[in-house]
Amino acid sequence: MAAALGGVPLRRQPILGGGYGSNTRRWRVELDDGRTAFVKLALDDVAAEWLRDEHRVYSSLEAPFMPELLGWYDDNSTLLAIEDLSAAYWPPPWQPGQVEQVLATLGDVAATAPPAGLTTLEELRERLNGWELVASDPEPLLTSGLVGRDWLERALPRLREAAAACDLSGDALLHLDVRSDNLCFREGHLFLVDWNLACVGNPLLDLVAWLPSLRLEGGPEPWELIPESGGLATLIAGYFASRAGLPTPSTAPRVRPFQRRQAEITLPWAARELGLPPP
Repeated sequence: MAAALGGVPLRRQPILGGGYGSNTRRWRVELDDGRTAFVKLALDDVAAEWLRDEHRVYSSLEAPFMPELLGWYDDNSTLLAIEDLSAAYWPPPWQPGQVEQVLATLGDVAATAPPAGLTTLEELRERLNGWELVASDPEPLLTSGLVGRDWLERALPRLREAAAACDLSGDALLHLDVRSDNLCFREGHLFLVDWNLACVGNPLLDLVAWLPSLRLEGGPEPWELIPESGGLATLIAGYFASRAGLPTPSTAPRVRPFQRRQAEITLPWAARELGLPPP
């Protein structure tokens, strides 16, 4: 850790919670030169690849919404260190003006030249489009109780069509994991963390993907901010709906309940936009 941080760690405080995975270890580290840092250590190969993806963004992108990169180590173990934001304000609850600040910052993200080599959204369409998974095996969704069999049989052709046809093209930078545990406010500035999913494409998807979790935290109905998403709401609904009824992954024990709650928001949103009856 000392080699990565350029200083001798004096104390480290484990950070529990935050995110939905269990394959990283996180600390707030105090160094002998008075600095503090937030440190993540990968516990398996999947997490190590996530940290490498995140490091590529931190090491090549400077912007007001980016935390400072403080250290990196990738030899036998994989460790990433960024500036300590533990004293910042992490919603919820959302304070007046903060939702508007996120909207403005997402505009700044989209206007920022992306680092070379990022995946495009179009390359991610198959992964994001859960309606094809539902079409091949509808039982996990049906057993979740989120929709009935009759509704799904009637709605699925429209859902598949909209998710397959929505526009993912573009050259804008996207974070692709905007939610309250990945953003914070300090002295009037908004910071976004966890950049391992950063990609390039239609910037509207960052907003569409954030609004379901915002609604769960007391925000507006998603369609109040985006009256017409061009099928992106259907794409995101399929992502959550196709996973809500699956077994819980060992590396993310809390993710399925969160995906289910977001599906409860996105399924009516998609149905409303497509003129379908509510599920």
